Amino acid sequence: MKMRLAIIDDEITVCTQLTRTLAAENFEVESFQTGAPFLVRMAQYPFDIIFIDLKLPDMDGIEILSRIKTAHDDAEAIIITGHGTIESAVQAIKQGAYHFITKPFRLPEVRSLAAGARDKILLRRENKSLRKALSGSDFMSGFIGASPPMQDVFDLIRKVAAVDCNILLQAETGTGKEMAARAIHHESPRKNFPFVSFNCGGFAEELICSELFGYEKGAFTGAAATKIGLLESANGGSVFLDEIGEMPLAMQVKLLHVIQEKRILRVGGVQPIDLQVRIIAATNKDLKKAVERGEFREDLFYRLNVVAINLPKLSERRDDIPLLTAHFIEKFNTAFSKKTKRISSQAMGILMNYNFPGNVRELENIIQRAVALAEGEVIGVSDLPSDLQKLEFSILEGEGLLSLEDTEKQHIEKVLNITAYNTSLASSILNIPRTTLWRRMKRFGLVKKPEDKLGS
Repeated sequence: MKMRLAIIDDEITVCTQLTRTLAAENFEVESFQTGAPFLVRMAQYPFDIIFIDLKLPDMDGIEILSRIKTAHDDAEAIIITGHGTIESAVQAIKQGAYHFITKPFRLPEVRSLAAGARDKILLRRENKSLRKALSGSDFMSGFIGASPPMQDVFDLIRKVAAVDCNILLQAETGTGKEMAARAIHHESPRKNFPFVSFNCGGFAEELICSELFGYEKGAFTGAAATKIGLLESANGGSVFLDEIGEMPLAMQVKLLHVIQEKRILRVGGVQPIDLQVRIIAATNKDLKKAVERGEFREDLFYRLNVVAINLPKLSERRDDIPLLTAHFIEKFNTAFSKKTKRISSQAMGILMNYNFPGNVRELENIIQRAVALAEGEVIGVSDLPSDLQKLEFSILEGEGLLSLEDTEKQHIEKVLNITAYNTSLASSILNIPRTTLWRRMKRFGLVKKPEDKLGS
């Protein structure tokens, strides 16, 4: 949708030319010669950006600015003023105006201010949208994602959570398997009972057995007291078994028996204990191939794989990167007592083009580091890890870098716009003779055109 822009100036020629110029910049423009009709229209159909002349026949521009900011805090105002009222324009900025522009002014300056105000509004709206999304109903138990792949995952979680069956999560490391398991538990009828988790990777069978099943006093050397295992402690709730593909085969047999009989026996015990738990297993392996290789029991695979949920890699859900980034900034602001507000567009561009082999966990580590290092309110490219900073140059190479001549033209044009084409001042800033500046202006097509000057 086009942004709506209003011009309030008692000079009809100024209104006409500004309307034509800004309509060409994809704004929906309306103009007014006095303040009262504008305020009526603003109440009916609000404008996003307003150019306000300080001196109007019926009221002061500062009064209009005050009314705008009271009723429409999302709108941005740009004050139009003559040289004699610059002090008033500065006062207007203190009261909330985006910027001011003095007569006579040039069209490039007008376009630049309108674009800047538009960018500020869009950024503010994006931040509001992110905050709303982070607290919205599309997210469960801290599990964040608005992208279509994640919405599909959420839909599946809601469906299977209500059904008391075992679930297999298949995903790469760092995609949030435990968070998904907690979301399933939280959405299920078991949510008021315990949720326990255990990582099956890298442990011997004896240790896994004692941790999951517990043991009786005297069951082995060092068993000075009876210990309740994780499965028993989770009775009525959910058990999350991460890296299930790493579980030793002998231990797989015991787990299969527990699932089938719904009973456990502590190590060294003789009295079976009834067990009612949901098993949520997770792996980054292809368990079907593991079954074919004889590394995983087929009967256990089918007991666990009643419903399979595949979690997407972060590179497959890039639309969620801004959401996750905003969440992690808020998280580490609290942890580090920082006041970081956002990430720069350049830094976000790098994140959006990065493949994230470590998935969400890697993004979290990157933002944790950036918040810790950021000196201001904005995370910049320099706050990112060095390997990501190098990525910025590869992105630029893909887009094509400017030639030296184009760079020189852009810089000269910028200085000319800032100095309102005062060639004496511009040549002094550029540190080149005025004659040299004039020749380069002609070569680059930057010679001032009479029709570009307004409000004189």
